[in-house]
Amino acid sequence: MLTWRKRPKVTIDEVSSLTLRVLPSDLDIYNHMNNGVFLTLMDIGRYDQGLRTGFWRQWNKKGWYPIVVNSTISYRKSLEPWQKFQLETKVIGWDDVAYYIEQRFVRNGEIYARAIMRGRFLKRSWGILTPQEVMEGSGGWPGKEPTVPEWVLRWAKDTQLPKGKEPAPSTWD
Repeated sequence: MLTWRKRPKVTIDEVSSLTLRVLPSDLDIYNHMNNGVFLTLMDIGRYDQGLRTGFWRQWNKKGWYPIVVNSTISYRKSLEPWQKFQLETKVIGWDDVAYYIEQRFVRNGEIYARAIMRGRFLKRSWGILTPQEVMEGSGGWPGKEPTVPEWVLRWAKDTQLPKGKEPAPSTWD
């Protein structure tokens, strides 16, 4: 993360790639990268994308910050100790209330795990920003806006919890 200034800038419509290595602290009892570590690294990948696009600085000045609303990940192959891999991050679109990012863990050109993340932007002064407000306040999207795949929109709807102020009782049916 400390080297982001030395790496090439990316535009928001490009894939941002970060080369990482599986460290001993990333391992679980089965001696492969723990599934929770994938989610932590995804945060770092999105942060890296924000820094390298220059958007993070703009958001910070405006008092905006991104949050994860929901995410899903599919694991295909294990990442072993000391293996190098790339974490690829790409904005795949947005709807009226949220933006969507796909992230891939790739080794030697092969996908080991893939995740979809749905996020929102909040204001430190209080309130929620629409993706359109964030895009306009960040300089806009270069070129044609992407269309979120239908299955991703269905997933977002099907896994959504009630809003924070609405009741969400823990009952098991």
